[in-house]
Amino acid sequence: MTQDTPQVTEGAPRVEGDASRVTEDASPVEEDASPVTGDTPHVTDHGGGVRGIKVPIPDNPLGHTLVHVLDTDRGPVLIDTGWDDPASWDTLVAGLAALGTAVTDVHGVVITHHHPDHHGLSGRVREASGAWIAMHAADTEVVVRTRACEPGVWFDYMSAKLAAAGAPEEHIAPLRAARASGRMRTLPGLRAAVPDREIVPAELLPLAGRRLRAIWTPGHTPGHVCLHLEEAHPANLPGNGRLFSGDHLLPGISPHIGLYEAPEDTRVTDPLGDYLDSLERIGRLGPAEVLPAHQHAFTDAPGRVRELLDHHEERLRGLLALLAEPLTPWGLAERMEWNRPWEQIPYGSRNIAVSEAEAHVRRLVKQGRAEAVPGTDPVAYRAV
Repeated sequence: MTQDTPQVTEGAPRVEGDASRVTEDASPVEEDASPVTGDTPHVTDHGGGVRGIKVPIPDNPLGHTLVHVLDTDRGPVLIDTGWDDPASWDTLVAGLAALGTAVTDVHGVVITHHHPDHHGLSGRVREASGAWIAMHAADTEVVVRTRACEPGVWFDYMSAKLAAAGAPEEHIAPLRAARASGRMRTLPGLRAAVPDREIVPAELLPLAGRRLRAIWTPGHTPGHVCLHLEEAHPANLPGNGRLFSGDHLLPGISPHIGLYEAPEDTRVTDPLGDYLDSLERIGRLGPAEVLPAHQHAFTDAPGRVRELLDHHEERLRGLLALLAEPLTPWGLAERMEWNRPWEQIPYGSRNIAVSEAEAHVRRLVKQGRAEAVPGTDPVAYRAV
């Protein structure tokens, strides 16, 4: 079981110059071990009209996003598109050409979640082909909110959130400086394409000749969806069809679970609880094979789900031990076990570490295993 490591969530404010644009917890990354097609190592044929293209993510230890191409009677449909970067675009175009098609032939784009390594090239694909773009409404809301909001608002919000989490002033100061300088206009996500179709949970997507059902799996993002291909496995593997799992279920990585609240939103969400519930839902589904957006295809989804559920329960127990003394989310993040010492974690990744620490604390509070200490400012938490 890998250990969680904080990384920068795409679309979240970061200080210009921080190159760690990673969504998932960066445990050791396994390379795609599946066979390749011809002399194009970035293309994989999964059989049954499903292919995969490795689209690179710049400055990212994950290396690539696995963009899946699903053949339909109306033309190819992409499941995710990759990061908006010239090299990524060129790889996507070359991959489609290797499959005997072109980006202009793409009929539709189905997005598992709004992060730029999944949604980044969607707008460019739509411009080239006229394809529709589909996304769950909760993530579409994040896209619309990010596009419409003055970027400085997010830096102010992050500064306030970090202060409330107990971050020292020397950590918050660069955010204030970036906000004053205007450098935040380089943030990813500000130009993300607004989807024109909604993915409705539990419903079949309108794909000619295919049965692809949406399963809402919030946690990694509020509107993350897995996509269940309700068709027999081409190699007759035992199980219930195939699952495009996005970042929800990966073979060797535990995805980052953080917070996606609007600055004016006063609701207290429980993204870790949402994620764990969603994991159990996928475990009960029992797909024959999982086609994730990173690493490689794998089988035994229920076994992987059990590993992740056990991992998070073990992690929560470890946090309870740390909360024997009152700690702010920042103080907790400093003491949590990552795959490298806190002093070596990049600036932007520390912000996401604190977000993940707070998400775990919220789960413990909701379970009645921890509580806020009255009168503390910034708020500290303790085990009960």
